[in-house]
Amino acid sequence: MIEPKIVFYNDINEAFLETWRLLSQGVIDRKSGFHHATVASIGEGGQPRLRTVILRGCEPQNWALRFHTDLRSKKIAELRADPRVSLQFYDPQQKIQIRLEGKATVHTDDAVADAAWAGSRVFSRQCYGIMPGPGTTILDAGDYHWPQQTDEATAEGRANFCAVSVSATNFEWLYLASGGHRRASFKRTADGFQGEWLAP
Repeated sequence: MIEPKIVFYNDINEAFLETWRLLSQGVIDRKSGFHHATVASIGEGGQPRLRTVILRGCEPQNWALRFHTDLRSKKIAELRADPRVSLQFYDPQQKIQIRLEGKATVHTDDAVADAAWAGSRVFSRQCYGIMPGPGTTILDAGDYHWPQQTDEATAEGRANFCAVSVSATNFEWLYLASGGHRRASFKRTADGFQGEWLAP
């Protein structure tokens, strides 16, 4: 496989801009390695908990990301108890890893949640109508109810839907290359982000 041409990986400002370009692309490109993220929250008892979510929104101007989830899931209770969260992305084709830390805000009955619901596909909306809620113990693998694909049935899932926005406080960017890795750290300040190179 031919590696992508390196034109910016010695310029820390370009690495910063490329990070947010890749994340923005991950929202709209299902085949991008940045479409899925591993999210870490702090569980009951202080242990870390990991899940995979789909990146649904990116606001480079606000250094913010968004994913959607079921209000009944344990991660929502965890984020409400402690909003600190980490997200990790990795694209094996581009050999770029992004690790981002920030503060999560759960949106349920506001304009953010309404817009996110309105922009969701019908199949995605159906998922929020599954009964019982995610993580509930069931007797058999298929012992749950999947709502019909009608407007009325799908609309019932809105009460279980929420959008989670993450305001980044810092992130790391890592590029893996046989010709020399590149790693940079960016921390939020009153004036924006301060970047510095790190040994890979």
